Formats: sequence, structure tokens, C-alpha cells
Amino acid sequence: MDYPSEPLSRQPSESGDEAAPLPKKFSDPDITAKGERRARVPLAGVQTLWFNTGTLCNIECENCYILSSPTNDALVYITEAEVTDYLEQIEARRAAAPARWPVEEIGFTGGEPFMNPEMIAIAEASLARGYKVLILSNAMQPMMRPRVQKGLLDLLARYGDKLTLRISLDHYSDELHDTERGKGSFAKAMEGVRWLAGHGFRLDAAGRTCWGETDAESREGYRAMFAREGVPIDAFDPARCILFPEMDEKAEVPEITTACWGILGLDPKDVMCATSRMIVKRRGADKPAVLACTLLAYDKEFELGATLKEAERPIKLNHQHCAKFCVLGGGSCTA
Repeated sequence: MDYPSEPLSRQPSESGDEAAPLPKKFSDPDITAKGERRARVPLAGVQTLWFNTGTLCNIECENCYILSSPTNDALVYITEAEVTDYLEQIEARRAAAPARWPVEEIGFTGGEPFMNPEMIAIAEASLARGYKVLILSNAMQPMMRPRVQKGLLDLLARYGDKLTLRISLDHYSDELHDTERGKGSFAKAMEGVRWLAGHGFRLDAAGRTCWGETDAESREGYRAMFAREGVPIDAFDPARCILFPEMDEKAEVPEITTACWGILGLDPKDVMCATSRMIVKRRGADKPAVLACTLLAYDKEFELGATLKEAERPIKLNHQHCAKFCVLGGGSCTA
């Protein structure tokens, strides 16, 4: 496994002549900076198809991996018609390559999904085809608008636990949560969480691991907060209360080689890009594109084409997030 220190720009040869510059890490899709073969992940079977509903958000978080904000529309609102087209593509690909498309869940992320004016209709289109639907939300003002509340209650009445809302709660305390999302954001989020819990929606939570706490300490903090607020989430169930590793592109992380699977005792099928793909609509694009995963929305190297058929090829783990978040951090956007 490749664990180099910060690479030198040049190394002298034995003759004293300067050698060619060493390659930078994550610069070659096939070979690491140490000359080892880069790991790749074949498609094991898509279980979750993700849609980015648009990068516009009602808040601007301190360390948002996708830079969502009230002004960032680099990824524009995806439409119900565009989502429906991909839902139909799932059925076509399932007929042609059933092992590759055993999709059970449709996931929606942003930005803030409820900023998208078609979000309720989009969720309805997915639920009506029998899929489970997972919506990632900050549970703040966009979700709490009367029109959206009415739409959510209608979906709940018809589809029940087929719909899950995963609420971003960066920490169980208002102080630390607000350092990431802005003063008063925890209180506003919890207002939405209480509304959802009071109406019986299935809820998950997503937190972060950057606070210097052990996993057990974090989960106990969430447990106590959920109990106090009457929120039915099991904080000790990692599928219901997901604590994400940090994603810092400036951090020094190792490259993942083909040898790493054996060294780490990991199976490539357990990495997120083996079982998921994400659809985005770039500003100015004629049509949406299929990406390798939810974390690399802006990197064209991980854009696989416009159709699900094109997106069936293996993914080369040529990014810091592949190493730190997915392989070494064990992170996944699905449960």
C-alpha cells in the first residue's frame, strides 16, 4: 500500500544529473506516484441510484464538500421528467443486465433538495414505481413551507416507511452544529425534525466525526439528544445515525493500489462506487450526466456519460475522497 510522505519535485540520479520530476499523487488514472497499479472498482450491482437535485441551498456550511450555497447553481435543478427518464432506463438496463441493476432505493441529495420546486413530484415518481426513497435534508425553512409539508404528508399517507428523510445534524449540540451551519441553525433544524417525528416519518440522521470524540461518545450524545427531543432514531445503529469521516482535499492521504484490498482485508464490492451512481444536471448542459458517486460532482474524470448503460464501467480510485472517505474511512452515503 502506498503511504508516501510529501513527494519531492525532483530526485538526483547516481550520476548527479537531475532526474525527471516525480509524478504527483492522484495525477494518473492508472498508476500511483510510486509507480504501482491503481485500484479500480467494478460495478457489482447498483442498489442506490442518486440524484443531485441542484446545488442551491438555503445555507452555506463551513465545510460543504459540494460548495452548496444560496448562490451556487453549478448543478441546476433536475426535473421530474429527467428523473423519470432514468427510472425508465433502470428498467431497460435491468432487462439487459439484471445483475448490474438490482436497484432498491432512489436517493436525493443537494444542495437542499426541498429548494427544488419539483421535489415532491420527483419523490412521488420514484415511490410510485415501487422504490424506496431517501431524501437528504437540513430540515430547515425549505422543507417547512406549507406546500412542501402538505406534499410530504400526502406521500407519507400513501407510501409510509418507503420514504426516509435523513437529516443533517453535524453534532448533537447546538454549539458545534452551529459552527458548521451558522448561528441558530440547530434550533431551526430541530423544529423540522420535531415536525417530522411528530407526524411519524421514518427518520435517519447524519453527523460528522471531526469533533475529537470517540464513536461511542458521539453516539451517546446523539442518543441523549434524540431521547430528549422525542426523535425515534437509534443512535447506536450505524445505518440510522451515520457519522461521516471528513473530506479534506488538502489532507495527506495514501493512494489505493491493487495490493490494498488484501492488505486491508477489504472487498472492492464494499466500496460505494460498486453499488451506486449519481445523476447531475450541470448548468448549461443539454442533458444530465451520470457520475461515479455522490462525492465527486465537479470532477470530469468521474463523469461516465449521459446514460446508465455508459455508467457500467469500472471506477479508477484516482481521488483523495476515494482513499480517505470510502476505502480507509469506510464511508458510504447509503446505509
